[in-house]
Amino acid sequence: MSVVYAASEGLGVGWLDTAGPLLVWVIVLSFVFVECALIVGLFLPGDSLLFAAGVVLASHDADANAWLLSVAALVVAVVGNQVGYYIGRHTGTRFIARRGGRVLNRGNLERARAFLDRKGFFAVVAARWIPWVRTLAPLIAGAARMDPKRFLLATFLGGLLWVPTLVLLGYYGAGLLDALPWLKTVVVWLSVAFFVGGTAFGVVRYRQEMRRPVDDPGRDAGPELREAA
Repeated sequence: MSVVYAASEGLGVGWLDTAGPLLVWVIVLSFVFVECALIVGLFLPGDSLLFAAGVVLASHDADANAWLLSVAALVVAVVGNQVGYYIGRHTGTRFIARRGGRVLNRGNLERARAFLDRKGFFAVVAARWIPWVRTLAPLIAGAARMDPKRFLLATFLGGLLWVPTLVLLGYYGAGLLDALPWLKTVVVWLSVAFFVGGTAFGVVRYRQEMRRPVDDPGRDAGPELREAA
């Protein structure tokens, strides 16, 4: 452990030992909630964040923290999707699409709606692994009045396959590099840099999209989601 600590100090990541797992918890839980509940989450790097969290926790040899964070982030992801579902149920999706938007456009919204309409229950489960659908799915499911209990079960199963997988993959994957401290440090830096860069890029893209006028055809058509078995 002292060898890893010395190597990390030498390569400039000793701040991770000072920041501690608490910072990782705050960032991960905040971002997971936003990504699962609010439209701005469409532009956040959720997958890389969960993986990076595992990598950073590995620098602390925090096995318990990695597992507990997986459970906590799973709960937050489910709660976030429930919030998104009820936002969609009460406001619909007509204010999401932007005229001329590169991401928030009516074409993407309709493709996400068609995906959920075709696959129903399993689409919500699979949506966790499709970045832009992951954020739109709760809103569309709520607007289409998908059965709340089925949506809750589907979003829980999806979160169970998504959150722990990425956090623990990052944690134990980085742990395999203990014999090569310099490579482990590089992986930590790349994970953090990708997350920070992805977040900054996402915020810029979100601001650009939201400046565009709403593409509202005057109705919020949304066929009922078929309850696929």
